[in-house]
Amino acid sequence: MEVTPKRLAEIFHSLQEQGAHNINLVNPTQYLPWILEALDRADLSIPVVYNSGGYERVETLRALEGYVDVYLPDLKYIDSSRSQRYSGASDYFEAASSAIIEMHRQVGKPQFKDGLLQRGMIVRHLVLPKGREDSFQVLNWLSEQFSPDEFLISVMSQYTPYYRSAEFPEINRRIFSAEYNSVVDCANRLGLEGYLQEKSSAKEEYTPPFDLEGIF
Repeated sequence: MEVTPKRLAEIFHSLQEQGAHNINLVNPTQYLPWILEALDRADLSIPVVYNSGGYERVETLRALEGYVDVYLPDLKYIDSSRSQRYSGASDYFEAASSAIIEMHRQVGKPQFKDGLLQRGMIVRHLVLPKGREDSFQVLNWLSEQFSPDEFLISVMSQYTPYYRSAEFPEINRRIFSAEYNSVVDCANRLGLEGYLQEKSSAKEEYTPPFDLEGIF
């Protein structure tokens, strides 16, 4: 559905008027010029969240400086063979690690108001079947790069076999509790602060339709 920058600004403003806590831009990079125009028009007083898979150019992120209050990137893999197999991007970690460093440079340490994040960075990591060794590496890299008070971690258990997962038999199942708990234990040992997801979140109904219902 086509949305002009003027209409997008109206949507942003309407959501703010309805009491939204933030404007959450999900995988928005390909629409960035029009989003920036809409943000210039919208005159928002609530945080803008940039919700991304982490595979971003630093040059693109620099264009966002001053517009984004909260960065919400994924850090999916360190192992390039896994990132190539599952995401077709052998350079995923090289790109995502540089992007996360730039994101943190822009927004700094987490800042809360009335229990709600107003500024900062939450790095999400989705635990995959047979992937906990790579998960350990992801958490260790974050721990080495940032002190625990400089960012928030979100360790996610919601991986759900769906769409083309049958093409990859090793991940064509939900994660085991032991796999997820071992990654949670690693995050705790490293002193990382943030959010640990309930394992019951691995359900298809948690995947939204993104059909703009209720917006127009």
